[in-house]
Amino acid sequence: MNVTVKNKKLSQWIKEVADLCKPDDIYVCNGSKEEYDQMVKTLIDSNIAIPLKKRPNSYLFRSDPSDVARVEDRTYISTQSQDEAGPTNNWIDPTELKELMKGFYKGCMTGRTMYVIPFSMGPIGSPIAKIGVEISDSPYVVINMHIMTRVSDRVLELLGTDGDFIPCLHSVGAPLEKGQEDSIWPCAPIENKYISHFPEENLIWSYGSGYGGNALLGKKCLALRIASAMARRESWMAEHMLILRLTNPEGKQYHIAAAFPSACGKTNLAMMQPSLPGWKCECVGDDIAWMKIGPDGRLYAINPENGFFGVAPGTSYDTNPMAMDSLKDNVLFTNCALTDDGDVWWEGMDGDEPAHAIDWKGNDWTPESSHDAAHPNARFTALASKCPVICEDWEKPEGVPIDIFVFGGRRGTVVPLVYESLNWEHGVFLGATAASETTAANIGAVGNLRRDPFAMKPFCGYNMGDYFQHWLNMGEKLGDKRPRIFYVNWFRRSEDGKFLWPGFSENSRVLKWMCDRVDGKAGAEETPIGLIPKDGELDTSGLDISSEDMKELLHVDTKAWKAEIPDIENHFSVFGDRLPEKLRNQLKEFEKRLG
Repeated sequence: MNVTVKNKKLSQWIKEVADLCKPDDIYVCNGSKEEYDQMVKTLIDSNIAIPLKKRPNSYLFRSDPSDVARVEDRTYISTQSQDEAGPTNNWIDPTELKELMKGFYKGCMTGRTMYVIPFSMGPIGSPIAKIGVEISDSPYVVINMHIMTRVSDRVLELLGTDGDFIPCLHSVGAPLEKGQEDSIWPCAPIENKYISHFPEENLIWSYGSGYGGNALLGKKCLALRIASAMARRESWMAEHMLILRLTNPEGKQYHIAAAFPSACGKTNLAMMQPSLPGWKCECVGDDIAWMKIGPDGRLYAINPENGFFGVAPGTSYDTNPMAMDSLKDNVLFTNCALTDDGDVWWEGMDGDEPAHAIDWKGNDWTPESSHDAAHPNARFTALASKCPVICEDWEKPEGVPIDIFVFGGRRGTVVPLVYESLNWEHGVFLGATAASETTAANIGAVGNLRRDPFAMKPFCGYNMGDYFQHWLNMGEKLGDKRPRIFYVNWFRRSEDGKFLWPGFSENSRVLKWMCDRVDGKAGAEETPIGLIPKDGELDTSGLDISSEDMKELLHVDTKAWKAEIPDIENHFSVFGDRLPEKLRNQLKEFEKRLG
């Protein structure tokens, strides 16, 4: 081992893992540039990393075709009772799961180096941040964690001899015999992949996958599944939300946290460039928000991540110019296509298709090919600090004060462009019943309605009925300092199937109405579903949109909403007696208002 670890719990854990996994070597990471460069060199020498001539310090990786995304059906929340994990999580008894996984871990790092990665989720030393240590046998994981989290020897200093941390154990599950050649992307077969969470012990064990959130355990595993359980115990919030700062022409700042299921424009909104003159948007975070009540009684949020792990296909200067500008150098690309001039390419990127490329599987590709050049879930890992509209306060240890929560989904009909909740409990009802029509990015037939409460269904680390109650409890604690709650739908279509709202930078008009509502400057009309903008209150100046389309965008069809009730009842029934009574009452009141 290259350094002496002073923290007793960590030192003991490293020894236990080494005895079980039998690595050839142990290396404790310090987060330095030299370390990152050395890891990259190791990956290039092994033909795993492909340097990109067109982008300085940027590299392309190709995963095994069996290891291309988060594997929901191999992801477990392991608690003493199944009821504690709840109906939305896969559950295995902790004793049984640990025995099973120990069998896999036995000797799994033979022929490899065991990397000990001390990291902070959130600015190091922030009162909202948490410390984790990931043990992994993948140098690809090390360099991704360098970008996505704050890997540093300062974390070890902060831990001291008896500080606490969240242990995250990961292995690709591919031991090497002496003289055996390593594969380009080592991983275990799908039936041996396990991404296991033990929230009662703040413990994560992952085996068999080297990809994304299965292997970068600071992300969905720690920052949402484990953190959500910690947040409930400690009275704070860990949410699947972007955070943005909006500044009006007078210089007043508003902070907005928004939760959307996949394929609903979350990253685009986080990095929006407002079309309204004098308004400015800055990104605090694009994926996860940790929020605690501050000394003044308001809710303060940090982005616990240090980078963006974004979906590449569909990202372009048209859809998200600020994301594209973040990808000019020091980026890791996974499962994108490689062009003949040494750059990456993916479907939906600006400019013409390349006449020839090497696809994500390493094969020749031309525009005549019957398959995509990049995998639909191809990713970029980029530093948040590289984003041109990153907020100057994005690393403020105490966080930024949240004024507004936004929920949303992708709906072609029924749901209007924007409406405000009647009160906090009604707002929790909106979050708890959030729904989206499925796309290729989620599981299920395209076009089906999928309830994804608070966009947290795959990420809540305990019984979701209790999670709804936690939102209600936080509202009570916040009292009159509660953020306002809104619901949006950028995707409403006309009868002939055209999008009625232009979206992207024009979404600033909708956010402006929310800010004006907070300031008491904008009117709203009460409807059975909530408060919608009064006629003319949504600023459409300079926007080429007909009054008929605006009317349709804000139309509340009570008959269509009544048809939603059985689906909401069915959705709520899954939670049984863990569903808060207040949400049952909200549903009854909603039915009454619909008449």
